[in-house]
Amino acid sequence: MNNILIKKILIGIAFSPNLKANLFEALRLGNMFGAQVIGVHVGEKTTSKETELQELLLESSEAEHSFKTIWQEGNPVDVILNTSKKEKIDLLVLGALQKENLYKYYVGSIARKLTRKAHCSVLLLIKPSTERVPCKHIVVNGLQDEKTEETIKSAFTFAKNLDCKRITIVEEISQSELNVKVNDDETLRKNTLAKEQLKEREDLRVNSILNDIDTQDIIVKKQSIFGRRGYCIGHYAKIKRADLLVMNAPSKTTILDRIFPQDLEYILSELPTDVLIIK
Repeated sequence: MNNILIKKILIGIAFSPNLKANLFEALRLGNMFGAQVIGVHVGEKTTSKETELQELLLESSEAEHSFKTIWQEGNPVDVILNTSKKEKIDLLVLGALQKENLYKYYVGSIARKLTRKAHCSVLLLIKPSTERVPCKHIVVNGLQDEKTEETIKSAFTFAKNLDCKRITIVEEISQSELNVKVNDDETLRKNTLAKEQLKEREDLRVNSILNDIDTQDIIVKKQSIFGRRGYCIGHYAKIKRADLLVMNAPSKTTILDRIFPQDLEYILSELPTDVLIIK
């Protein structure tokens, strides 16, 4: 079931107020997956920065595996992409990124570019913690797409490693599939029947994926939602207070990959929780 095999994790090191929490989160993931953690700082290498980073590593009880630091100046997106490719990274972890010499922290624009171009899976942290906060509920997209099976299987792999006992698979269904305009009791009945049929169709499709997954010790729920892709699942993850939202990576477009898919655009514009994008 190990569809996502994590041997190397890359963490963007920004000397921001969240540095310690982001670093500790990455080190914990390294321990859980038995992976090497590599930190990359985009900016000038100074003695004070080296000292601060080393003190944090010594302070962490999670630094059981080797930690490697890369210092490089340049464009943040280019440096992170080149480093992840060169180091053969399996998971890129992004917290608050600081643009060198500017008092501004940003993740949105960076996340959009890296999510679109990174060859590996990407984990976006919005609530990193120095102390481990148990992952109790994972929400994963179950939409009809060729990448969904791998994404669902990877969500279960994460659940096993994070000791998470609850997964909800959200089946987003477009309202356009109903093709029933409600204006009286009869059309309301037809609309309700059409929804039930679509839900049954989606459940059957998801069940065929679950047949190949070890779901033991995990409570699995399937939830059909009618509405806009991305917006619906993001809203669901937020109101259900999910600890992690797992999504398909965006597909490349025919216009030189310049158009970012709407479903992830909604989510990245206002991250509802920590988000894992599977590639």
